[in-house]
Amino acid sequence: MRIRIAPSILNADFGRLADQVRLLEQGGADALHLDIMDGHFVPNLTFGPPVVAALRQATNLPFDVHLMVQQPDNLLESFAAAGSSSITVHAEACPHLHRTIEAVKALGLEAGVALNPATPLSAVEYVLDRVDLVLVMTVNPGWGGQGFIPGMFGKIKTLRSMIDASGQRTALQVDGGIYLANVGAVVAAGVDYLVIGSALFKSGDPVEALEEYRQLIGQDCHDHCGGHR
Repeated sequence: MRIRIAPSILNADFGRLADQVRLLEQGGADALHLDIMDGHFVPNLTFGPPVVAALRQATNLPFDVHLMVQQPDNLLESFAAAGSSSITVHAEACPHLHRTIEAVKALGLEAGVALNPATPLSAVEYVLDRVDLVLVMTVNPGWGGQGFIPGMFGKIKTLRSMIDASGQRTALQVDGGIYLANVGAVVAAGVDYLVIGSALFKSGDPVEALEEYRQLIGQDCHDHCGGHR
């Protein structure tokens, strides 16, 4: 399976957002990762459904919406109507996680569950048969440009084993602190889906940077991925 890359627009130039999104689409991005922050669940505040709806007019890329919010159930319908393709909620914000996942799927969208660095994998153990992806946060969410937490490599590898043992086709997504210097090790840990943000937009040419990642991932995947792809 080809490893997917979803650029996160958290560090994009919002004054030229539509143009940058079009460039990423032309450059071969697989999806667009949209970080929705409410200033409560995480300290930062980003944007809501109107921005997502406006971007929907600018690109055909799938929208991978990541809700870093309290009470995500209240926002599912509005983000679905804005053009989301998938919605990922945080296990920490969902006291009735199975119900929330089913609500996302009832809207015709793919459903994902995100885990903060300190949240154990047991939080998703009993919903692996219902989710389309599990997102391992490899930084503490809220801000772009942070460093990858080294202890998350073990968590990624354990989740890879859990998914493989379950027989499900759940995608393993990783978000936070992914750079050219460590992407090979992240891929080797067993990921299917990379979210890359500040490393693309701070490079000066996001499309060229995306191609660099593609080339490096291709080499490392050939060397390390083994049979679980």
